[in-house]
Amino acid sequence: MSDDTESYGFDTLQIHAGARPDPATGARNTPIYQSTAYVFRDAEHAAALFNLQEVGYIYSRLTNPTVAVLQERIATLEGGVGAVCCSSGHAAQIMALFPLMQPGRNVVVSTRLYGGTVTQFSQTIKRFGWSAKFVDFDDEAAVKAAIDDDTRAIFGEAIANPGGYIMDVRAIADIADGAGIPLIIDNTTATPYLHRPIEHGATLVVHSTTKYLTGNGTVTGGCVVDSGNFDWAASGKFPSMSEPEPAYHGLKFAETFGPLAFTFHGIAIGLRDLGMTMNPQAAHYTLCGIETLSLRMERHVENAEKIANWLENDDRVDFVTYAGLKSSPYYKRIEKVCPKGAGALFTFAVKGGYEACVKLVDSLEIFSHVANLGDTRSLIIHAASTTHRQLTAEQQEAAGAAPNVVRVSIGTEDCDDLIRDLDQALGKATS
Repeated sequence: MSDDTESYGFDTLQIHAGARPDPATGARNTPIYQSTAYVFRDAEHAAALFNLQEVGYIYSRLTNPTVAVLQERIATLEGGVGAVCCSSGHAAQIMALFPLMQPGRNVVVSTRLYGGTVTQFSQTIKRFGWSAKFVDFDDEAAVKAAIDDDTRAIFGEAIANPGGYIMDVRAIADIADGAGIPLIIDNTTATPYLHRPIEHGATLVVHSTTKYLTGNGTVTGGCVVDSGNFDWAASGKFPSMSEPEPAYHGLKFAETFGPLAFTFHGIAIGLRDLGMTMNPQAAHYTLCGIETLSLRMERHVENAEKIANWLENDDRVDFVTYAGLKSSPYYKRIEKVCPKGAGALFTFAVKGGYEACVKLVDSLEIFSHVANLGDTRSLIIHAASTTHRQLTAEQQEAAGAAPNVVRVSIGTEDCDDLIRDLDQALGKATS
């Protein structure tokens, strides 16, 4: 296929972007290049690669042909100029922040985040001398007020885990632009099929490719997509991007690589020094998964809409947080943010509280009780006792993971079977 990706539709790009028949064998599917290192043509070629004067393969901690195809495919689907794949979604978050932050700097983040992300931002990044300010992103004035001279980024989830809340990405992007800092959007639960954050003003997009992009619960992975739209040298706030890099004889990433500066930094510095590498077999599984992304997301959304409506009308349920319901305060955002649907992740509160939630989880037969989402299989978890267990009661409430709430990730099974399973389990949980 030609390099003019704008002329192709999503369904074509999810199969073909970044991939070409293998030049050595003609293999149509992208091979798993299970190689640690790559032979240089000669000494001059090796020196050019190490000096970042030529693009190629050196060592699979940095670059790998299978992973490179996945990077190009995800970047294309997201409308970015480049991407860096890594070992997990959590690794992608650190990779995104690494070039931006220094000791004493902070990031403004949404209160509505996955529990592991809340822990990573509230606890772990302190070891780097970084800090996070948690703000309700529905309060735009509060977001503006949280930004100070040490703020280097804003971070949020397009469709928040676990509640499925829809973020007004454009509104927060305008705030970030006004402050001269990048907006980083976790697009894991939306995927580029439902929402493309770059089109709404995001600077960087991160994914846990473990989830919907792979779609089958087989491998972990992460990705950082670079929009190519941010001027890293404009303010002097990002010296890693704009100032001479000692490890490369004074090279300035922003000056040398222009729109691809962040992508090159992520590989040449991030993967080189942090080592959060995606293995080629994981990349292969994710490439296979992405080929059916649009088909799966359509079924995920269709099932989620039916099940959320059924739950909302059940007397054993206190409330449902699915944004696709007309009763949701986020319903009006769907057309603007994700017109193809509100995703398939949401929570619902069970009458009877904590104990009823535990009984519900233990009584289900089709739903799997796992700490994952985005699988073809329908999944359930009681966040307060698992994924959000480390948080305070206040943090759990803010994140939408109260003790009386369970999170569901609706799969692609027969919807009637899923409703029957929920019905019998709710009966046991609330009897």
